Amino acid sequence: MHLEKRLPHNGKEGLLYGGLISTMTVLFMTSLSTIYFAGEFNAAVAWSIVKMVPIMWLIVMIIEPVIFGRLAEALTAKLTTPSDSFNAKILFRILFTVLGMSAAMTLIGDIVGHGFHSELFSNWLANWPRNFVIVLIAESLVIQPVARFAMVKLHEAQDRKAGSSTEPDSALKTEVL
Repeated sequence: MHLEKRLPHNGKEGLLYGGLISTMTVLFMTSLSTIYFAGEFNAAVAWSIVKMVPIMWLIVMIIEPVIFGRLAEALTAKLTTPSDSFNAKILFRILFTVLGMSAAMTLIGDIVGHGFHSELFSNWLANWPRNFVIVLIAESLVIQPVARFAMVKLHEAQDRKAGSSTEPDSALKTEVL
């Protein structure tokens, strides 16, 4: 899967890929959860979203690669074979990542938004299944495909640049002759 054009090939591309996925997911879920909790959208809710997005993004960018990405990768490797399709491996990876991240971020999001309170775990039990299903659908149908499309375009641009860097030399040789 490392040479797959739809996935990052190095750490720099991995950061871009993860950053795209994290940014889209955090924007979507923070906005959705905040509006759902508030029951309406107004200036105060918008300001709350603007304040929470960077905090949530930073948390996601730390815990996904350190904890849940590694677990998802290990579980995917155990449940798939090298001959399994790219889509099968990606779907397992999305499922396991979303399972862990939605569980953690439902709890963390409540703490960031409302602090520690007596209903923290009962809120988690009520909100996590909804958040899991919403994020699983969003990641599978929109967020991951957009990030993979960005990787394809990046790799195509790199291939064009690599191809065009050899063309001027050959053009100079034909002009000299």
